[in-house]
Amino acid sequence: MCTRWAESGRTAYAVALFASIAFTLLATASPRADGYPTRFSFGATATEQDIARIAIAIPADGKGLPPGRGGYARGKEVYEVACAACHGADLKGVAGLPDMPSGNALRLVGGRGTLTSQKPTVTVESYWPYATTLFDYIRRAMPYTAPGSMSDDDVYAVSAYILAEGKIIDRSTVLDAASLPTVMMPNRDGFIADPRPELFR
Repeated sequence: MCTRWAESGRTAYAVALFASIAFTLLATASPRADGYPTRFSFGATATEQDIARIAIAIPADGKGLPPGRGGYARGKEVYEVACAACHGADLKGVAGLPDMPSGNALRLVGGRGTLTSQKPTVTVESYWPYATTLFDYIRRAMPYTAPGSMSDDDVYAVSAYILAEGKIIDRSTVLDAASLPTVMMPNRDGFIADPRPELFR
């Protein structure tokens, strides 16, 4: 009997404490007409500079590509230092890397004509529909050990190197904000457009 009384007392105390905390939080927030708070009084408002630093995604049409330029020779130099450890000297992926994808998952070239087979080889060359996506991904996520550390010139250069090794562009091609969106990827027409409207632009 005493044990049950103690347990029910603890339960009542916990409920009262929870209700008190919830009331305090609601009282300090500014309620909207529908009862939800409009302000939580923590964090800081992002400045234009804060937003500009991370809002760097490049769409398929290349809108927003930064100034800069790069070609095959410089791209090969940067690739050997920043990319080959994972993607391989031959751009076909390094097998057996610990705690991360490896081998074919890191392959960048080859695989054309395999996407409808039982064992498709999905690479930049065989699958990606837009060259601008390559630039965007490298700039934001590579190299693996220091994402976002490459200059825009070097990102253009590495993009040129990968695309040339995949025989998508000529080795003499220099990529920049004007030329990159014009690169025709082998699988450009391999996707079905989504007809639904963009609601969150």
